Amino acid sequence: MTAREFLEQLLQSGQQMAQRGREMAEQGINIPESGPQRDQALAHLGTGAAAGGLLALLVGTRAGRRLAGPLLKIGGVAAIGAVGYAAYKKWQADQPDAESDPGKPVGELDGHDAEQRSISLVRAMIAAAHADGHIDGREQQMIVDRIATLELPDTERRLLQGEIGRALDVTEVARLADSPAAATEVYLTSLLVVDAENEMERKYLHDLAAALNLPWDLVQQLEAEARAH
Repeated sequence: MTAREFLEQLLQSGQQMAQRGREMAEQGINIPESGPQRDQALAHLGTGAAAGGLLALLVGTRAGRRLAGPLLKIGGVAAIGAVGYAAYKKWQADQPDAESDPGKPVGELDGHDAEQRSISLVRAMIAAAHADGHIDGREQQMIVDRIATLELPDTERRLLQGEIGRALDVTEVARLADSPAAATEVYLTSLLVVDAENEMERKYLHDLAAALNLPWDLVQQLEAEARAH
């Protein structure tokens, strides 16, 4: 499995988790904060595939609120790139001094470039998941074990497993973006796994946008485009 394929699985499982989250919300079902009942609930989220279970651990499950989040409906790598690119172009139309070439969106990359961008976006997701400290030691080990089951190249697998044990600050995350297009995608993938109602996580997004040099009106355009997608 390539890093691009892994990211694709994460995003597609997010679509299914969002649908499952909506169904659970409609039924008034809450997911416990901890313990075996929580583990059992997690096991039934998404496709049941390793990527689906990994994303469930990353996004957290407080009352299933995040699993019903509207942004999880962005269900593919190309879609992330398209949403970010569309938002940038709309913002750019009103900014005569904006950089004319934002770079290629992830969906248009191939080979080594596609792999590197995909790894960067997964790392950004993991960093955002750390924002409120909901990933405890037991869950960190569960995520490390889950990644070990994925058929990723050794280098990528070790990199991701290493990310779980430490929280990247926004400056490190921002360095993952090498173009305006990449910056919009880093922000969007981070947005997918945070809870907008959580003050700590919202602050993380605000600080990330600043570190990525994303103007506030572009951030608003990104969030609007994501919700409309």
